[in-house]
Amino acid sequence: MLALLAALQLTAASAGAGVLVVRSAAAVQRVPLIASENGPLLQPELLAPLVQVTSTREAPGRYRVTVFGISIPVEVGVATISVGGQLRQLAGAPRERDRRLFVPLQFVSEILPAFVSNLRWDAAGRQLVVSAVARSESRAIATGERGARGDDQLARSGRATKQAPRSVVVDAGHGGPDNGMTGPIGGPITLYEKDVTLAVSKRLGGELESRGLRVIYTRTTDTLIALSDRGRIANQAGGDLFISIHVNAANLGWRDPAASRGFETYFLAEAKTEDARRVERMENESVRFETNGEVAKDDPLSFILSDMKQNEHLRESSELAELIQERLAQMHPGPSRGVKQAGFRVLVTAFMPAVLVEIGFGTNAAEAAYLSDGRRQAAIAGAIAEATVEYLRRYERRVSGGSGR
Repeated sequence: MLALLAALQLTAASAGAGVLVVRSAAAVQRVPLIASENGPLLQPELLAPLVQVTSTREAPGRYRVTVFGISIPVEVGVATISVGGQLRQLAGAPRERDRRLFVPLQFVSEILPAFVSNLRWDAAGRQLVVSAVARSESRAIATGERGARGDDQLARSGRATKQAPRSVVVDAGHGGPDNGMTGPIGGPITLYEKDVTLAVSKRLGGELESRGLRVIYTRTTDTLIALSDRGRIANQAGGDLFISIHVNAANLGWRDPAASRGFETYFLAEAKTEDARRVERMENESVRFETNGEVAKDDPLSFILSDMKQNEHLRESSELAELIQERLAQMHPGPSRGVKQAGFRVLVTAFMPAVLVEIGFGTNAAEAAYLSDGRRQAAIAGAIAEATVEYLRRYERRVSGGSGR
């Protein structure tokens, strides 16, 4: 029904939507635009022949657009794309009609000129200008390379693998109208989960980058990203690991909820304890802020199918969670609550080793103050980064035929 409605909207809006002018030194062509509520849409393959572009349908709702050698995964209904490891927000979600992809005009006016050296957007003339500039820079961006010089420096520092750097997707929980938990109990609110998770995630990303790893963020500002989109972002960016940062909250029905403290790390599987189910429900409640979720909140079939895809990563996710707990235990003042498992929606669509870290209880006054301290946030980020690097070191040894430890 939603697909039919989108098709009808595109059909109804197509008349009088205007054209995009594409200009080179030798020719001019016009690409028809289709109006939508989020602005004009176009078919990327119609930019040819002046622009070397192809659009390949790889699976239902999933496309790969290649422009002058740059490969860009695009997913229908997801308003974010990853180009060369950099996450970009689109003006509207791509759409599909008759097995053809439509992307926002902004894809051409803003995204492509930022990454393709021989494309320029002429804002005054509202046209795409194609020049004959060499494309070596574009190819480097397409593969996510830092350049031979940067790779050599990383190799000399001993912090890079023999292949391209591994990619870690860092997910700051909640955001925008979704504050997450607030605390502490028994006093004025001084902690909003969305702020702490963003601060720790940015610090974690910096720590990982300093160790030669490639980092992709699901959000870097106070914005709402749908739970199911976070994993999709990770997949589109070619992530190797997915780490979601959260702050825990006590159950007000507990005997002394304000006293609850500690940290715990989850991987995706069926919850085995009532407390794990409580945390699962708490974190999955963020779906209520989403207006375009494709999956019913309690759709068991969707979870099972996704979990089947996740099974191959189960052991790896568990090992990463164990290492994070070990490193946090060395510096965190709260008790280790252990490695647990639950059906977090944010982990379901990330088809790679994925964990969710509850870095402490914001409902506890002392722990809320600890989590709000920039120096403590840096220490937490450093511990998680060390665990991540150790996990990747063991993983590389396993895949290269050496001992896992």
